Amino acid sequence: MKTPQRTDMNAHASRTASGSAMQPIFPRRPLAALLLAGALSSAALIAGCGESSEKSTEPPPPPAPIVQGKQLRFVAGHPQLALLAATPAKAATDIVAELPARLVWNEERTQRIYPAFGGRVLSIGADIGAAVKPGTALARIASPDFGAAQSDTTKAGVDVALARKSLARQRELFDAGIIARKDLDQTEADLARAQAESARAAARTTLYGSATGVNQQLGLASNIAGVVVERNINPGQEVRPDQSGPGTPALFVVTDPTSLWVQIDAKETDVGSLQPGASFELLVPAYPGEVFRGKVAAVSDAIDPGTRTIKVRGVIANVDRRLKSEMLVTARVHEQLSGVVVPATAIVLDRTQHFVYVQVQPGVFEPRRVTLAHMGSKEVVLGSGVQVGEQVVADNALLLAREFSSATEDARIGAQNADGKAK
Repeated sequence: MKTPQRTDMNAHASRTASGSAMQPIFPRRPLAALLLAGALSSAALIAGCGESSEKSTEPPPPPAPIVQGKQLRFVAGHPQLALLAATPAKAATDIVAELPARLVWNEERTQRIYPAFGGRVLSIGADIGAAVKPGTALARIASPDFGAAQSDTTKAGVDVALARKSLARQRELFDAGIIARKDLDQTEADLARAQAESARAAARTTLYGSATGVNQQLGLASNIAGVVVERNINPGQEVRPDQSGPGTPALFVVTDPTSLWVQIDAKETDVGSLQPGASFELLVPAYPGEVFRGKVAAVSDAIDPGTRTIKVRGVIANVDRRLKSEMLVTARVHEQLSGVVVPATAIVLDRTQHFVYVQVQPGVFEPRRVTLAHMGSKEVVLGSGVQVGEQVVADNALLLAREFSSATEDARIGAQNADGKAK
């Protein structure tokens, strides 16, 4: 009887245990899911509230400028207006043009020495920086070709002496009635030819420093007073007369450095102020704050097709020799022009036309087509399009041109849409 009871108790315990074990599982899962969903919903709601609050604090963007007629209008306080600084147009009285220039040797006081005969260099008589006078020996060359020229001079002198003796004999014979007059005339002509050949040969050798004798010693000498500024010759070097001309360095360059030429690259609009005799100022980077003055000597009659500039040659004194050849300098020219002066940054190029933007009233801008009378690096002289005193946009003119183009396009599209709806 005890066994069945134990069995019933076990069964009851089993039912109780199974009931207590299964009871908590199903109710807990929906509660967790609800709690998680609630948390996510709260987070999303808070985030959404945060975004909406942030968006609500941002100021609305300013309206875009619009085109009315030929004017571009901004609303008052538009942030781009602070970038569009305007300056009044001024009457052109005296404008300063700064032109690139270069210092070179004064070729009127410069001698470039090339070999007249081939040979070998024996000695050097002067180096760079040496002061020379006319006739100063710069170098000596052993030249068989020059020796042949010396020999021709000597032989020509001998021919003259022989012709004179022959003429003296012919005159005696003619006086004695032995020869005819034509024979005497022929002898006189032979002497004249011999004298002419002797003079020619002697002049050639004298030009290069040897009047008589045959020693094959060719001397290179300076014909002007100055300073040796270039030497391209060394002892033992072979030289030839065909080593000369443009593109070939001279054996010696002698010049007077107290006077220099200034080669100025001028624009077409600057030529009127750079006529021969006109003055200009020279700015040298090596001497900041100092101004050197020179005068225009010559103006080219042609425009350089590569740079579209006109070559102007000036002369400047260099007594203290502070200026050096091949220095890059700036020539400053004061030009008297008529027209209106505006900053160079105000000019906008649209294809082949030049424009400026005039502020007709605060926030209202109008494009004006202009003609250029003079184009400088900092200032531009306008021949037409702008009046003196008008406010011209000097800063960010390209930005204004872009805004005008965009606003014009928007107005065109809006007009097309309106026409389509009306139809």
